Amino acid sequence: MNLISLFKNTNTNAHTLIWSDDEFLNNYLARSYVQDERFKDLEKVTVDCESDGLDELINALTESSLFSSQKIITVKNPFFLTAKVPKKYQKQIEKLQDIFSHLKELTDVVVIVASYEKIDRRKKLTKIITANFNVVQPAIRPYEVAAVTKNIIKAESYTITQSALQLLVERSDQVMDTILSNYAKLKMAAIDRKITEKSVEQNVDLSLAQNIFAILENALQHNYRQAVERLSDQLRQGTNPIQLVAVFENQLEILLVVKILNKRGRNESQIVKELGIHPYRVKLALKNRITIEKLQELLAKLIDLDYNYKNGTYKTDNFLKMFVLNV
Repeated sequence: MNLISLFKNTNTNAHTLIWSDDEFLNNYLARSYVQDERFKDLEKVTVDCESDGLDELINALTESSLFSSQKIITVKNPFFLTAKVPKKYQKQIEKLQDIFSHLKELTDVVVIVASYEKIDRRKKLTKIITANFNVVQPAIRPYEVAAVTKNIIKAESYTITQSALQLLVERSDQVMDTILSNYAKLKMAAIDRKITEKSVEQNVDLSLAQNIFAILENALQHNYRQAVERLSDQLRQGTNPIQLVAVFENQLEILLVVKILNKRGRNESQIVKELGIHPYRVKLALKNRITIEKLQELLAKLIDLDYNYKNGTYKTDNFLKMFVLNV
């Protein structure tokens, strides 16, 4: 099973445009596609338009392969799809328009990886490519992250338990790039292609957000010694107080918004969709007994901390530790 089939495809054409602003995910999907069984006998060629230039791309598209009857060409950084292209490339752009207008005459397979938030759909070249290529836009909503991760793991013939999947997503902060990076570690450690909760615990570290969440949990339960120890560990690792304050704010804001929405009658699934966050975070927030008033009070203190650290009034870690001890 090819990974791009997990996302919406505009057609079944072998020529493919993978477009999203997530470069790591785009490249992951492109590698998977190029390694597909049907392309195993094709020569693999990669052209980076920024470092290699458009002339190199044109050569790759027009010259025959020395090693096989066909090539599969991965095109990275296709700046010709964006709004700002210098006029000096006009001749190359016209040549590319001609090549892509006659895709049926092209024996090679082209995979374009466009890691941009936007492409210029008004351009003739962009219109030609989007009309003739299979366009894949791997957009993933936060609440879809776990399901997409599970499908990727299954597509690569690995298995993962539900508890291990949940832990992997949690420790990766629901960020797809981080999940795929951690998943690569887990594949190396997997026995019989099986990923277990124990394996995730041993191979995937707690994220910064998770460590901050644990500090808050300890403090809210008045386990101040452990909370300060965890905070001190983060500071020793080089995380500065301003970064930590920002993550504390984010964690408390999620707790506050979840509680306000729940008070207004929203159930767990409605909150997940409305906020676009992982269901587990919503579940934990709903279980937490802290009051809305207390959360508002803590956020006000954090805003004050943030202001004083940024303007230089506070210069030591002690002010942040005092905040934790007063939760």
